[in-house]
This record gives sequence, structure tokens and C-alpha cells, in this order.
Amino acid sequence: MSDLWPWILLAGLGAFHGLNPAMGWLFAVALGVHRQSSAVVIQAVPAIALGHAVSIALVAGAVVAAGLVVNEGVVRVATGGALIAWAIWHHVFGHGRRVRIGLRTGLFGLACWSFLMATAHGAGLMVLPALMPLCLTESPVPEIGDSAAMTIAAVGVHTLAMLAVTGLVALGVYRWVGLEILRSAWINVDFVWTLVLIGTGGLLLIIG
Repeated sequence: MSDLWPWILLAGLGAFHGLNPAMGWLFAVALGVHRQSSAVVIQAVPAIALGHAVSIALVAGAVVAAGLVVNEGVVRVATGGALIAWAIWHHVFGHGRRVRIGLRTGLFGLACWSFLMATAHGAGLMVLPALMPLCLTESPVPEIGDSAAMTIAAVGVHTLAMLAVTGLVALGVYRWVGLEILRSAWINVDFVWTLVLIGTGGLLLIIG
């Protein structure tokens, strides 16, 4: 079970990211409503997932590279501090710096928007506690190839879970629920996101 928990956590975080409207499903629904086509919603979801995956992969690659030259404990502490600092910055300043892309954007623009949103929200930092046991080793130099392959697999599991949840939520809201539910059943996911960032950072500092 100890070997499975990082993969389960990666998939769970992917599902959580998929539930967050700021990560893309709300934009996919808005595009579908604007163009009056459920096919547009379906086409938008993979583009959103791709941008998200690139953001996650860049952060994961940077952490694996850092693990090659410094102690794993140092990487944990530095990442934990960065997560808490990012959460505070996002809570105080992040709401006034939204990435703006219009409803006439193409799939490439949507992927770029998703990449920027995932990066701005610290999505890559959030998955690091699950990535570290998989991608960092005690003797990293002989294991560079294995670490790279494990990183790709981890990003893939996370992205597939995010893709599935984003697609289900976007289609469900577009076809059956409708955007009116947001007026009566809205949860402040952004606040929950900030709490998770702080909690994850604190956990890394404790085990670092």
C-alpha cells in the first residue's frame, strides 16, 4: 500500500484540480454555451488538460533536477516554504491578476490559458509531495533515466484523472445542470485551494 499511495494521491489531486472551475471546466462550458455546441466542450477539455500537464511537468522536472545536486531534505524544505509563500501571495494578490482570454480563442489559446492558470495557482507545487517519493532517490545520478520515466508516468496519471473529472463536470453542467446552479450551490474552491497549498507546504516542512 505504501508503494501505491503516491499514485493514489496524484490521481486524487488530479480529480481535485479537475473540480476547480478555475482550472478549466467553467471555461469549457462557457465556450460551449457561446458557440451552442457540446462538441466544443468536448474539444476544449483535452486542450485544457494539455496546458495543465505542461505546467505540472515543468515543476516536476525542476524538482527532479534540483534533487540531482542537493539533498532531498533540502528540496522538501525549500518546496514547503515555496508552497506556503505562494499560497499567501495567491490569497492576497492573485485575484487581481487573472489571465484574460476571450471566448473566440482557439484550442492553442485555450491550452496556453490553462498552462498559465495552473502555473499561477501553484498546481505543480501542490503535487510535489506525491512526486518526490517517486522521482527522487538517495543516489540520483545512476537513476536519472528512471527518475525521468517515473516523472512522465506521474504527470500522466495526474493529468488523466484531471482530464476525466474536468470532462465529466463540464459535460454534466453543460447538458443537464446548467450554469444557474453556480448562483445557489457555489463553493469557494479558491479558498479551499489556498488551504490545501498551506497544508501541503506545512507537511513538507514537517517531514523535511
